[in-house]
Amino acid sequence: ASLLRRRDAMKSQEAYKLLFREYPDVVNAHQLCEMLGGINIKTAYKLLKSGAIKSFIIGNKYLIPKINVFEYLELVDNKT
Repeated sequence: ASLLRRRDAMKSQEAYKLLFREYPDVVNAHQLCEMLGGINIKTAYKLLKSGAIKSFIIGNKYLIPKINVFEYLELVDNKT
């Protein structure tokens, strides 16, 4: 089980390094739309407000750690 977890962690790190390289580690709602294939901003806000994509709010802006986008896309295990 330990070897399997280690291999999954390595895959997560590889995905993190390769995908969305042009985006910062924490993205805003508009960047999230781009990352999800050009979805509408209203759809992005619905995903954020529902908690489907974990985020935090500073002032009146949603900020989304890039790893949370990977978790939403099921590219990484959310237990890592």
